[in-house]
Amino acid sequence: MTKALIIGGGVAGPVAAMALQKAGIDSVVCEARGTDTDDVGAFMTIMNNGFDALHAIEADKPVLEASFPADRAVFWSGSGRRLGEAPIGGGPAGGYGPHNIKRAELYRVLHEEAVGRGIEIERGERLDDVDVEAERGVAAIFEDGSRREAELLIGADGVHSATRVLIDPRAPEPRYTGTVVLCGYARQAPVDPMPGAYRMIYGKRVFFAYTTAPDGETWWFVNLPRPELSKVELASTSVAEWKRQATALLRDDRSPAAAIVEASEQIRASNGYDIASTPRWHAGRMVLVGDAAHAAAPNAGHGASMAMEDAVVLAKCLRDAPEPGAAFRAYEALRRERVERLVATSAKMGGTATPGPIKRLIRDVAISKRLKGGPRNTAAWLTQHHIDWLSPVALGSPSGDEGPLTSG
Repeated sequence: MTKALIIGGGVAGPVAAMALQKAGIDSVVCEARGTDTDDVGAFMTIMNNGFDALHAIEADKPVLEASFPADRAVFWSGSGRRLGEAPIGGGPAGGYGPHNIKRAELYRVLHEEAVGRGIEIERGERLDDVDVEAERGVAAIFEDGSRREAELLIGADGVHSATRVLIDPRAPEPRYTGTVVLCGYARQAPVDPMPGAYRMIYGKRVFFAYTTAPDGETWWFVNLPRPELSKVELASTSVAEWKRQATALLRDDRSPAAAIVEASEQIRASNGYDIASTPRWHAGRMVLVGDAAHAAAPNAGHGASMAMEDAVVLAKCLRDAPEPGAAFRAYEALRRERVERLVATSAKMGGTATPGPIKRLIRDVAISKRLKGGPRNTAAWLTQHHIDWLSPVALGSPSGDEGPLTSG
């Protein structure tokens, strides 16, 4: 295997390209968008396990330099009661803590790192179809009629993946989670800065969280329960209207949340989606990575980190397997259980953030008691995941991690 086509230039795409290069496989990243401007307003968190995956391919430092840490959380109830404080998303001793970065900035950093390594990234190439009988193995056919051939095609094209449907026309549609996710920024927010921390408010109607960037700007997010919106509706809704909808759900809380929203200059909105399970991750010479294979609601903050893991593990499997089918089977066996557990965990978090009054009181008391019991890393299975690039992938196992697997 010497050449791969990667469909999608978000997170998984350029990371997969760099990992494949390290495994001795060339690739071209085909990105549909001409620019990243439509993602400027959103931000994300990269967790310890995401940085661990980047470290395996020597790509962690530029992302660390472009992001800022927030590795602890202070919890408040909607009545203004301080529930406690705890570390979040940490890794083992010597590991990485969680870092925040704007989506467009992460794309820029990953693209620049990939291009600096000689990887080709082509924009304006939107996948329309595939030719599975191409001379080299598989061909991507784009909407403008052009085509590219390679030995492999990797679908890294996100939650609304075209590759997923081409692999399996009966693949499940993304499920709307019932909330529109708002991310916002306020340079003059009426709050005291608390660098390195998230302040998380379990309000009476919605959950709200915010943190302080190094320049003093407040970054925040909130999930608004409401019907799904079209792309046109999302793009055309004004900042003033988003402020009105958000503050209507926040104003009854004894917290600065409503005032932060009112002070914001930028607000970015997106529908929340997840995919509980995708039956087919691969077919022939095509395979899925990241949100194209498994999309989690943003509640757990691990979508980008899981995509990075996928990309590196897939490259290891392709490095060690004698042919693509064996590599894809090993990759799926290594990844499916872990990512589907994340999807379920994140969905559960979204479903319990804002219960009714009695359950809300019980929840707040439980959170307070748990925090008083001392820090516990209940998400260790997520954050302390490690990829050893040098260890060989054992092929033919139905389960396991990146190390030696039992046969079966």
